[in-house]
Amino acid sequence: MGCGSGACGTSNGTPGGCQSHGSCASGSCNRMNVYDWLANLPYSDPESNCRIVEISFNNGSRKDYYKNTTLHFYEKGEMVAVEGVNGFDVGMVNLTGELVRLQLKKNNIDEKSPDIKKILRRATESDLSKMKESKLREPNMLIRSRAISRQLKLEMKMAEVELQADARKATFFYIADDRVDFRELIKLYAAEFKVKVEMRQIGARQEAGKVGGIGSCGRELCCSTWLTDFKSVNTNAARYQNLSINQAKLSGQCGRLKCCLNYELDTYLDALQFFPTDADMLEVAKGRAILVKKDIFRNLMWYTLTDSNKQYPLSIETVKKIKAQNREGIRPEEMETVDVTSNKPKEVEPEYADIVGQISLKSLERTTRKRKDKERNKQTPQQNNNNGNRPQQNRGNQQQAGNRPQQQNQSQHRGPQQQGQRNQRPPQQQQGNKPANQAQGGNKPQQQNRPPQRPPQNRGPQRPPQQNDKK
Repeated sequence: MGCGSGACGTSNGTPGGCQSHGSCASGSCNRMNVYDWLANLPYSDPESNCRIVEISFNNGSRKDYYKNTTLHFYEKGEMVAVEGVNGFDVGMVNLTGELVRLQLKKNNIDEKSPDIKKILRRATESDLSKMKESKLREPNMLIRSRAISRQLKLEMKMAEVELQADARKATFFYIADDRVDFRELIKLYAAEFKVKVEMRQIGARQEAGKVGGIGSCGRELCCSTWLTDFKSVNTNAARYQNLSINQAKLSGQCGRLKCCLNYELDTYLDALQFFPTDADMLEVAKGRAILVKKDIFRNLMWYTLTDSNKQYPLSIETVKKIKAQNREGIRPEEMETVDVTSNKPKEVEPEYADIVGQISLKSLERTTRKRKDKERNKQTPQQNNNNGNRPQQNRGNQQQAGNRPQQQNQSQHRGPQQQGQRNQRPPQQQQGNKPANQAQGGNKPQQQNRPPQRPPQNRGPQRPPQQNDKK
C-alpha cells in the first residue's frame, strides 16, 4: 500500500527514497493524489497562469487551496509554509497550474476570493523540525482525548487528531450518529493540551479513507486514493445488478455499503429500459411462471414454474408476446425457450508429455519392492546361521536317524512327481541349519517348494529321541 523503499520522508524540502517528488501515487507519499498532466507544457501567456496552489496536509488526508503571492514558482512535492490559525502550517504542494482552476470550479470556490489564505515561504529546516515534533504528539493526544470523552459519557468516537505545524491548534475528527454537546469537552481539551481546539465531525466513509486499507478487489480503498465525494448507496443498486442481498459481501471496511455499487449502476439502468416492467408473472398452459432474474448481457429473462425448480430463459420479444396473449385471455402451450449453450469451442487440454524424464510412481514402487526383497533375502541366511549350533556331521546323523516310518509313510502318499521335486531341492534346504526340534519330527520352516495341497497325513505319536543316534 506504500512505497517499497520505505524512505518517502523529506530532506531539503523534497521527498527522498523514490525520488518522484511526491507523485509516485502509491499512497505513502500522498493520498488522494491527482496527476498533473499539464505540468511539463509551456504557457503561452504566463500572466494568465493560475496563482492558486493546492496544498495537501497529513499525507493527503486533508487538502486546501492557497494563493501564491510571491514571485517563486513551486513545483509538485515541495514543502511550503502557509498561513495557519495564529501561526503557520507546513504542507506539500500537490497541484499547480490550470488543473487547479478545474478543481476550484468543481468545489465551487472563487479564484479571486479574499478568504483564500496565502503561501508564506518554502519550508525551512526549523519549520520541518517543528512539524515533526508536533506529529509525534498526535498519537498520545488521540489516546488521551478518547479517555476524556469516555469519562464524560459522550456518544462519540475520536477518529484522528491533527496538530498544526507550530502546535498552536489541534483539529479533532470525531464520528457520531446524533448531535453531541461537546462544550465541556472543548474546555477540558484546551486545558489538557494547551492548544486551540477545533471539532470536526466526519462519517464512517471518511474515517476509512483516513485509516486506509485494501478492499475485497485487491486494490487500495477508493476513499483513500481518489474518491472525494461520497454519494448515498442503497440496496436497490444491488437489486438492479442482480446481486445477492448479503450485507457481509456488500459492505466495505467502513461498515456501509460499498461505493463501487454505484459505478456501473447507470449502465444497468440504461439496459433495463428495454425490458418490460409488468412481466413479473406469466400465465402459460403448464401453470404460472414467475420471474427469477434478468440477464442484461444476453437480453434474457429467466422464469420458473410454481410446481418445479427448472428455469426457462426467454427473450424479451417472447415475453412481450406472451404478455400480450395473457391480456387477451390466451395461455400459450409452449414458452419458446432460448438455447443458452455457448458456441465457443471447448479448449482441449494438452496431454502430459514426460519431456524431462521424470520417474513415474510405478517405477518407484517397483524399485522399493526390489529393495525390500533383497533385504529379506539377506536376513534369512543370517537367521539360519544363528540357529545352526551343531556341526555338519551331527546333521548327517540326524538325517540318517530321521528315516523313520513316518517319513516312509509320507513318501508313500506322495506321487512320483512330488518325490522328484523333493529330491531336486538344493543341498542347503536338505542339509540346512535346522533346529533340534525339527530334526526330531517337527514342522520344517522351508516348505515353499512343496505343492500347495497335500492329502492329510496320519502321523502316529512322536517317538522320543534315541540316545543311540548320538553315539
